[in-house]
Amino acid sequence: MCNRVKILYVDDEPLNLELFKLNLEHKYTILTAESAFEGFEVIQNNPDIKLVISDLMMPSMNGLDFILKLRERYTNLSYFILSGFDLSPEIIEAKQNNVISKYLFKPFDIALIEMSINEALTKKA
Repeated sequence: MCNRVKILYVDDEPLNLELFKLNLEHKYTILTAESAFEGFEVIQNNPDIKLVISDLMMPSMNGLDFILKLRERYTNLSYFILSGFDLSPEIIEAKQNNVISKYLFKPFDIALIEMSINEALTKKA
C-alpha cells in the first residue's frame, strides 16, 4: 500500500471527494481536502504526493489560484483542474503555459481521469 502513488484531490463538495476516492482508491492512495487551505496542509504533511487535482470553483480561493501558489514551492508535481465549467481564456492560458497538465470535466469520467493520471505520471518519471 505504501508504494502506491499519492494523489491529492481538492473539492469543496464532500460528495465529489467521496466519489473520486471510491473510484480510484483501488489503484492510488487518494488524499482529499475540502478547501485550498486544507489542501496546503495536506501537501505539507505528505511531501510524497505526485499529483494534485483541484476543483476550479471553490470559496475563498479558486483551483487555479491554489495551483499557482502550490507551483511556487512544489515544481515537480503534475496539476489537473476538474470542473463542471467550460474552458475559459484563463484556463486555456494555464494549459498553454503548462501550469496545468489537464483540464477534466465533471461529471467525471473515471476511465479518462485514470488514463490522464497514468500519462502525467509517466511523463514525470
